Amino acid sequence: MEEQELNEQVELNVDEANEDRPDADYSAKDLQVLEGLEAVRKRPGMYIGTTASAGLHHLVWEIVDNSIDEALAGFCDKIIVTINKGDTITVIDNGRGVPVDIVAKSGLSGVETVFTILHAGGKFGETGGYKVSGGLHGVGASVVNALSEWLEVTVKKNGGIYYIKFGRGGKPLDHLKRIGDCPVEETGTTVTFKPDDTIFTETTVYDYDVICDHLKQMAYLNKGVRIIVKDARGDVEKTEEYCYEGGIKEYVEAINFNKQPIMQEVIYCEGRGKYIAGGEDKGHIYCEVAMQYNESYNPTIFSFCNNIHTHEGGTHEEGFRMAMRRVMNDYARKAKLLKDGQDDLETSDILEGLTAIISIKHPNPQYEGQTKTKLGNSEVRKIVSQIVGEQLERFLLENPKVAETIVTKLRTAATARMAARAAQESVRRKTGLDVTTLPGKLADCSSKDPEKCELYIVEGNSAGGSAKNGRDRETQAILPLRGKILNVEKATQEKAFENAEIGNMIVAIGAGIDPEFHVEKIRYHKIVIMTDADVDGSHIRILLLTFFFRFMRELIDGGYIYIAQPPLYKVEYHGKQYYAYNDDQLEVIKKQLNLKPGYPFQRYKGLGEMDAEQLWETTMDPKARKMLRVTMSDAIEADKIFTDLMGDEVLPRKEFIHKYAKFVKNLDI
Repeated sequence: MEEQELNEQVELNVDEANEDRPDADYSAKDLQVLEGLEAVRKRPGMYIGTTASAGLHHLVWEIVDNSIDEALAGFCDKIIVTINKGDTITVIDNGRGVPVDIVAKSGLSGVETVFTILHAGGKFGETGGYKVSGGLHGVGASVVNALSEWLEVTVKKNGGIYYIKFGRGGKPLDHLKRIGDCPVEETGTTVTFKPDDTIFTETTVYDYDVICDHLKQMAYLNKGVRIIVKDARGDVEKTEEYCYEGGIKEYVEAINFNKQPIMQEVIYCEGRGKYIAGGEDKGHIYCEVAMQYNESYNPTIFSFCNNIHTHEGGTHEEGFRMAMRRVMNDYARKAKLLKDGQDDLETSDILEGLTAIISIKHPNPQYEGQTKTKLGNSEVRKIVSQIVGEQLERFLLENPKVAETIVTKLRTAATARMAARAAQESVRRKTGLDVTTLPGKLADCSSKDPEKCELYIVEGNSAGGSAKNGRDRETQAILPLRGKILNVEKATQEKAFENAEIGNMIVAIGAGIDPEFHVEKIRYHKIVIMTDADVDGSHIRILLLTFFFRFMRELIDGGYIYIAQPPLYKVEYHGKQYYAYNDDQLEVIKKQLNLKPGYPFQRYKGLGEMDAEQLWETTMDPKARKMLRVTMSDAIEADKIFTDLMGDEVLPRKEFIHKYAKFVKNLDI
């Protein structure tokens, strides 16, 4: 779970000379044509999403993806990624090596073509160098080059060692040259680059843990490929090595490690299906699926296409769900584990407590939208359904005791679903979920425009009272919570629906709850968690985040969840008030005011200690407040963290605290 600080103030730059001239001259001379890598530098966000930390790390992913593509093609089994001093990155692979001969169309060597021309590479057409690939479809290497201060490429190929260096913006400092010899059987590519700090103005410092987490996932998805990560910035070099011969089977076991599996085996299905397009055979689609049930109540299903995490699912997930429902119900009927007249198990029953990884390799994937988060190829649905259906059925027939354990869990899930549905209906009747009645504790705002409206979920009635009195009544709604909400990580849906505080939140937000959650119906586009800056406040915050992650995850995906940042300290000096949000800011204020040691200041232990005016000035005023937006860069890692922190197992929670406690400031115990 990543929390990014927001700048709530937006500057509008208006050309005053033209603002009243709707007929101002606008002709072809006003159109700007960006050629080559200039377009990437002008609009980097179009290619890497952001120039903040996530975009900086995306440069690494793009170079590594080229090495992974070599692995997918069967020519690479070792990749080394090193963070060097000065925060440069080196990626080495033992693949075939980028082509060094001249490309007829560009007149340049293959290396220069790949690193300087957008949409150039071996990833296009059936006769290209790759049958399947991830990355940015042939623009990854050139985009990294465009956004680097400098970039070097060394290629071992055909018994020779070739070298070229590019300067700022991707301009070659010289042509590719042969600088030495090597054994003919020794091949591979080495890329070293330094991110351009005029592009990445926020940070050029790489996070070793972020790189390790991503490359560990790549190792799981590409069984047998050895990926080594090194951090050479410190006095002692840190190294991690990842290689999983079991691939996604080991991935499922790792995800389920703290979730108490109900079966020892991981069910594994794999196969190929023909890809026919326009009546022609275009090759094969490879599918592999690994799954295992655990005692939890939440499904954990992650899907990938060509190693790209498809966050929103798509046709491969649809085919998987179709197969699961069909096979599980057929088996339960034939094994007499479902009685005559008993309703079929629903998909939600069958997926409860299931951890599954779905990974396909497709020669021509089609995604919905630009973000590659949902696979759209219709032919995939049938192929995945057939492969999973046949092999899952065989597993159940060959393992009747395991099959009975699974179906027993699914029947229990069906019973719980019906109880949860009754509880949900009870919530609707009591709170008016289907009508316009809102919780009595909610002080709603007068605006009905969700884009302008904010919901503050506030810890305690005292703080809620201050927030109600100090808010902007036009756009800010206040919902006080009484105590700590239910830990939904350990509870059934039935228990969740019966919890009064959760019921109030469901009604106030107005979009239902998973699996009937509709994000387009939310009544507020900012849902702000505002709790005390102490241990209890932190606990309430994580309970709320767990609830949103498990039952309303689209709120996090869409960037609708925020965390308020109330000040920790107040200093009064000559009739003026100064607020500090951490210890460092407090020391700065003391130094600026030239205060002597021992000068009194107030340490806020709770929101209730601030009156309405103070709460508005420090925490709720859009012009002055500080807020964190809750985002999720890695859903799989987020799932693990919620399981570790909020699940039944104590040891993972202790390990998490030991690992991250040193980063915590202002801990109030």
